[in-house]
Amino acid sequence: MYFAKLEFFNPFSRSIKDRAVFNMLMKAIEREDIDGVRRIFEATSGNVGISLASLSNVLGIGFRAYLPKPTPMATQSLLKVLGVEVVMTDFETIDPNMVEYVVEEARKARAANLNQFENEDNFEAHYRFTAREIDKQLKSIGKRPDIIIAGIGTSGHIGGIAKYFKERYTTKVIGVVPAKGEKIPGIKRLETKPKWFFKVEIDEVIEIIQREAIEGSIQIAREDGLLIGLSSGAVVKAFEKIHDKYLGTTVLIFPDDGFKYVEVFEKYLSEVR
Repeated sequence: MYFAKLEFFNPFSRSIKDRAVFNMLMKAIEREDIDGVRRIFEATSGNVGISLASLSNVLGIGFRAYLPKPTPMATQSLLKVLGVEVVMTDFETIDPNMVEYVVEEARKARAANLNQFENEDNFEAHYRFTAREIDKQLKSIGKRPDIIIAGIGTSGHIGGIAKYFKERYTTKVIGVVPAKGEKIPGIKRLETKPKWFFKVEIDEVIEIIQREAIEGSIQIAREDGLLIGLSSGAVVKAFEKIHDKYLGTTVLIFPDDGFKYVEVFEKYLSEVR
């Protein structure tokens, strides 16, 4: 039996990133990290930027988003609609070099930098809230998770979820990354050094090519009527690769919906016609 955790019900970015961004922002305000500067600089490839833009608007805080080169045009447009100052960089992915670049840019401009890639409040949001919510939902139907499959981006959500369930159950946690040379929005290879991945126990990592991720998203759309994003599609294909190996109640983490990836779907569909 398997279930999907549909994180596109979060209101701002329609993604799991609302949880991390809200926690990071509230904790920064509590610590008075933003007092006086009232500006935030952040490296983002999509959902964190949209969530942070939305919440910054609510709170009257300025926001500059630094994007890697492959960021989809839909994401760039949504950020501009939200009034974000968008800076396109030459980085192919958000790796430690890009993170350090944005940290330094914030320092020079005396702006705040939440740094989702290092900020423990990212991990805490998923350990305290996302994981607990999954646990509570499963308990309500008399289940507990034997397997959880999640993408690896900052590793905040897979890290927090893994720590929570490993402390309480014998849950197997499977991570999903792009295959070498592939790009899938929202997930990254381990060479980018996702902080929390190396601090928790992950039982296996599955590599997925972009075409598989797209086909996973389309498959769920046509079988279940759900428009899910590419990292969710990658999770679907990872599940197919391991479902005979790990038996029991499985939870698939679907981080966002498919609307930001229309360009990718359009290109794929034009090629397979």
